[in-house]
Amino acid sequence: MSEATIRTLKQLIEATGHSQREFAKTVGMSSAGLNQLVLKARFPKYLDAEAVITKALLDKGIDQDCITAAFDLLKALIPAPPVVEPKVEPQPKAQTRTKKIVVPEEDEIMLLAKQSLTPQAKKQFGLFNNPFVGDVQSHDQLFINDDINYVRQAMYQTAKHGGFIAVSGESGSGKTTLRLDLEDRIARERLPIILIEPYIIAAEDNDVKGKTLKSAHIAEAIISTISMGQDKPKQSAEAKFRQVHQLLKASSEGGNSHVILIEEAHSLPIPTLKHLKRFFELKSGFKNLLSIILIGQTELATKLSERNPHIREVVQRCENITLAPLTLNGLEQYLQHRAESIDKKLSDIITDDGIQAIVDRLVQFDGSGNAKTSLLYPLAVGNLITGAMNAAAALHVPVIDRHVIMGV
Repeated sequence: MSEATIRTLKQLIEATGHSQREFAKTVGMSSAGLNQLVLKARFPKYLDAEAVITKALLDKGIDQDCITAAFDLLKALIPAPPVVEPKVEPQPKAQTRTKKIVVPEEDEIMLLAKQSLTPQAKKQFGLFNNPFVGDVQSHDQLFINDDINYVRQAMYQTAKHGGFIAVSGESGSGKTTLRLDLEDRIARERLPIILIEPYIIAAEDNDVKGKTLKSAHIAEAIISTISMGQDKPKQSAEAKFRQVHQLLKASSEGGNSHVILIEEAHSLPIPTLKHLKRFFELKSGFKNLLSIILIGQTELATKLSERNPHIREVVQRCENITLAPLTLNGLEQYLQHRAESIDKKLSDIITDDGIQAIVDRLVQFDGSGNAKTSLLYPLAVGNLITGAMNAAAALHVPVIDRHVIMGV
């Protein structure tokens, strides 16, 4: 294409027969935003403007080569980024002559706030409810891959046969869903397992931020659960813990197993974690009377680290399990599973390059191409794909693709 035939983006928009204001509405931009792009090459951060404008121009019969040339011309106007010199912090002359270079931190992964499907998106994708967000309603809706199944089975075997485990994971990774699945499975299979769940509302790891969950509270939960509210806890600590031991022995002789299950366990103070080890060691002969399952965010794994000398007696008895993020293959399987739960084809909602774009948005890689930080968990994935469905509907794009995901 010769230079004489090259037209600016503004000229191409005019060639569609629409005013700039009308064209802005067509591509989902404000009139001011489109004006800043056309005149000053200021591309918006919230939208892949080149993709949506290209599609709109193609729909109006504008040649692809003309569009590409117009954008190349526009990008030539973008000034080169300034060279940022390393920030040097001055040091007292008497101390040293070396200069300390402060390296800027890498950008963190940006997560979307909770998203809700717009009526326009529901209509376009034929959805009455959003399969990618919301709680699992039954065990057959639970998505299971090898990593999730390992954690699921570890919780089940601990509840059934005994043990002490701590399950940790990021917010929205599916920890609560696995707890509910365990409760449901015990009920469905009519297992003689008594779940003891101390209330953790307002619980914090110190009494400044909230109320700590203490061993006395756990003892009261055991007494209330096993006696079904018939026995009142004794007043003195010695009598109360003796009461706990006697109730557990009697219940065990009746054929029951017992498991203490504490969610939000990252809020447990160190002394309570130490006391849990003593609950775990309650026996009737050689038989352990209590199993323990702790569920919490990643801070729980840090508290129970083998490098923490203050809690070494607990670490030696507790198995630390981390709920891993989804892999690319696991992400596709998860999305497929959720789409099939409402009799939808995943390909009618998102393209393959759109799925890859979710990975690019929620995974941070190091210089070797290995995943350094991954937030490929159901909650983050659900919010992102919901926002993408809303954006696709607003832009009249039939299926979510990479451009839509990267523009959300």
